Amino acid sequence: MTTHPLNAWYAAAYDVEVGRELRSRMVCNQKMVLFRKLDGALAALEDACWHRLLPLSMGRLEGDELVCGYHGLVYNAQGQCTHMPSQETLNPSACVRSYPVAEKHRFIWVWPGDPLKADVSLIPDLHWNHDPLWAADGKLIDVACDYRLVLDNLMDLTHETFVHGSSIGNREVAEAPFVTTHGDRFATVTRWMENIEPPPFWANQLFQARGYRGKVDRWQIIRFEAPCTVTIDVGVAPAGSGAVPRGDNPGDRSQGVNGFVLNTITPETDGTCHYFWAFARNYSLTEQRLTHQLREGVASIFREDEAVLEAQQQAIDARPGHRFYNLNIDAGAMWARKLIDRMVAAETPDDPGRRVIPLRSAA
Repeated sequence: MTTHPLNAWYAAAYDVEVGRELRSRMVCNQKMVLFRKLDGALAALEDACWHRLLPLSMGRLEGDELVCGYHGLVYNAQGQCTHMPSQETLNPSACVRSYPVAEKHRFIWVWPGDPLKADVSLIPDLHWNHDPLWAADGKLIDVACDYRLVLDNLMDLTHETFVHGSSIGNREVAEAPFVTTHGDRFATVTRWMENIEPPPFWANQLFQARGYRGKVDRWQIIRFEAPCTVTIDVGVAPAGSGAVPRGDNPGDRSQGVNGFVLNTITPETDGTCHYFWAFARNYSLTEQRLTHQLREGVASIFREDEAVLEAQQQAIDARPGHRFYNLNIDAGAMWARKLIDRMVAAETPDDPGRRVIPLRSAA
C-alpha cells in the first residue's frame, strides 16, 4: 500500500534551482525534468523519452522546447513531440506526461496525480519565506528515510532536549504540557514554557535583537497541513512581558524574538525524501550576515536530525512488520498520519490520481 497521496502539491525545488538548465528530480516515485521557458514560465515533464526512455534531463533546450540527447526527438512544454529525425510524419502517440507546476513562496510545486484536480489554492501557505516583514532562507536536505519519519520528528519537539541539547533544546521542552487539536487537513500542537532559562540559541538571539539576558517565556506552535507541510511558530520573550496568551488576550510578543521554521517534505521514493526547509525571523531584517548565520546554524541542527532519522529507518528496515509504541507526546504525529491515511484511502485504485499515465499514449 502506498504511503503518500498523489493528488497533492509537493515541493520539487527551490525557485533558484530551476532555470534554463534541465533539472531532474524524483517525486512520489515519478522521475520529472523541470525547466523554465524563455519567458520564465515553468514546465515539468516526465523524465523519459517516448522513443527509447533515455532521461530527457540528459538532453538540452532549444528555445522553449526540449531536445532528447539520444536521437533528437523534440518536445514542447506540454510534452507533445514536435519533431522526429528523418521523417515528416509524427506518430500521434509520441508524447510524455506533463505535470501541473506552480511557483509560490519561493518553492516550485508539482502535482503528480490527476491534473484535473490540481487547484493552486491548495498549495500550502509558507508566505513567511518571501514576506518583506520577515527575513528567511533555507536549504534542501535529501534524507534516506520514509517522509513520515520527518513529520513525526517535527510534530514532537521533545526530541530537542536530547538531540539538540547544545543549541535549541533544554529540559523544559520535554516536560512542558502541550495541547493538540486537529481538523480535516490540519493538526496543531501548542506548547508554552514560562519563566525558564533559554537554551543557547534563543538566549543569543534575544540578546542580539533586544539586549536582554535572563529568564524567558518560550513558545512552540506546530501546525501540520496534510500531506507533508509543517510550520512551526517559535520564539522567546522576557519572562512576564506579556507574550503568553491569557483568556481573550492573544499575548504581546513585541519584546521578544519570533521565528517560523518552514518545512515541506516530499516523498522521493518509498524510503527516501526531499526535505525543504527555511527559517524566517521578524527581527534584524536587514542583517544579511545574520540570515546566513541562521541558515548555516539551523542546517547544522538539522544534520543531527538527519543522522537520527536515517538510523531509525535502517532499524525499521531490519525489523519488517514492527509496530511503533506511542506515548502522549506522539499525539500530533498520530493525527498527522491519520490525515495522510485518509487522503491515500480517498484515492481508490480507479482514481486517475493513482494512475500512472503510460508513456506510449496521449496524456
